[in-house]
Amino acid sequence: MPNELDEMTGPVNQEGRDVNVIEKQIPVKTGFGSILFEVILWVLAIIPGLIFLFMKINAQKYFRQLQQRIQHNASQIDNYLEQRVQILQNVVGIVEKSIDLDKDVMKSVAAFRGGVHPNDENRNQVAGQLDAAMRSINVAFEAYPDLKAHRALADAMQQNSYLQKEITAAREVYNDTVLRWNSDIFAWPTKMIVAAKAGYTTRVPFTASKEVKEQARAKFF
Repeated sequence: MPNELDEMTGPVNQEGRDVNVIEKQIPVKTGFGSILFEVILWVLAIIPGLIFLFMKINAQKYFRQLQQRIQHNASQIDNYLEQRVQILQNVVGIVEKSIDLDKDVMKSVAAFRGGVHPNDENRNQVAGQLDAAMRSINVAFEAYPDLKAHRALADAMQQNSYLQKEITAAREVYNDTVLRWNSDIFAWPTKMIVAAKAGYTTRVPFTASKEVKEQARAKFF
């Protein structure tokens, strides 16, 4: 029998294929078969029914703990983002004294100073605004040699680079935990039955913005 997927003979899409994260939460649903399964356990004997009951209790405990882990991972991303906000404010304060900075950058910084904080609703948006502002500052940093000689600014730019790497790593950890959640809620019978009764849905992993994707395709050199 030949391989179902044969990389030697194709078919191959010569144009390539781009992928996107689908912004959709899928609810967990169980049918009559799951109900019948639980009824049979109790009909056979009390012990199988009790064992499955304890298994469901443990599954519920597991999901609650996993939810807390997801929250913790999301909080780590937010912490790094807020640190980048502080660095951005410091950098802008130094740069604007030396050159005329883009007004859009100043508007972004003003918004952050007004108390914009990352959360589940705006986390990606805040990250995108920070990236855009730092790119503008990087352009200025490269265009003006005198700025590179400013020790405080050079240190801040280095801290920003470090934090960006930490944000990327934190997003990977977050996505791994979301993947575990999305897999486990459909693990039949115990976890899936518990997830369906609790009304759980899949979670959406981190999504890169359209602007970031377009820049990743651009020519850097």
